[in-house]
Amino acid sequence: MLRDIFYFLIFPGLLFAFAGGGFLSWFDRKVTARLQFRVGPPLLQPFYDCIKLFGKETIIPADSAQGLFFLSPVFAVAGAVLSCVLILLPAFGMTSGFAGDIIVVFYLLMIPSLSYIIGAIASGNPLAGLGASREMKLIIGYELSLLLVVAAVIMKAGHSLSLHEIIAIQQQQGAFIWSLSGILLFIVAMMCVQAKLAFVPFDIADAETEIAGGIFIEYSGTILAMVKIAKSVMLLALPSFVAVLLLGGLYFYGIHIFWSILKILGVVLLITLVRNTNPRLTTGQSMRFFFIWMNLIAVVAIVMTYIGW
Repeated sequence: MLRDIFYFLIFPGLLFAFAGGGFLSWFDRKVTARLQFRVGPPLLQPFYDCIKLFGKETIIPADSAQGLFFLSPVFAVAGAVLSCVLILLPAFGMTSGFAGDIIVVFYLLMIPSLSYIIGAIASGNPLAGLGASREMKLIIGYELSLLLVVAAVIMKAGHSLSLHEIIAIQQQQGAFIWSLSGILLFIVAMMCVQAKLAFVPFDIADAETEIAGGIFIEYSGTILAMVKIAKSVMLLALPSFVAVLLLGGLYFYGIHIFWSILKILGVVLLITLVRNTNPRLTTGQSMRFFFIWMNLIAVVAIVMTYIGW
């Protein structure tokens, strides 16, 4: 029991995931600033932002379902941290995990987005409701694409449902990305990560220039800090998930520590470059993008995996 609490709250759970996600958030903002010929924030700025929010007043809308509105960010943090723990434990070699943990992780990664939708609807704000509607449509699009990626990886791993075994197979046979089907799966996975993180071009649910923050318009103070924590943890969890599924896993011993960090930074760098070189898509464009193109590429990758490519 104590070990499980340590895993969830300390390492590789809440504290470690928030620290790692905060660093990646700084990295994303720093690269963005350099692309725009700015200096960018100091290293600890993401942490300063959260600490400052914890000291601000938390305003609960009078017409909101107050319980759901307040608890939704808590559920978002819990889902993000749990998914991060189940992804990083096998990556660190600390436990073998359990059969089917890849499916559990897939569903846990959905909890933050669903929590944001519930909180937005509970707020009673019409702009938040519009953002929730956009987020629901986006989820319908990218979750199927991500599920097809997971299915293809399971096929590549000899139908194994264990993240530990998927990592072990890549240790023996090489990273899945070093195949034609692996490259296609990586492209689809990266687009799904972009959408899950609500980064441009898929930031339609909280577009500040259109709907003034959308699903987060009513959040302030402590609960807004919880939202930022959840997003920081997801910024570590999702690139780590991609690395485990397709990039050969993460190994935190010896020189492999350096290469593992480079894998995660490389994924975040690609995400940052996409968000800074593309315009925001509309809801219809986003759904067509996933339903037609990403699903098609994923299905082609599955067929290629079946014939050994």
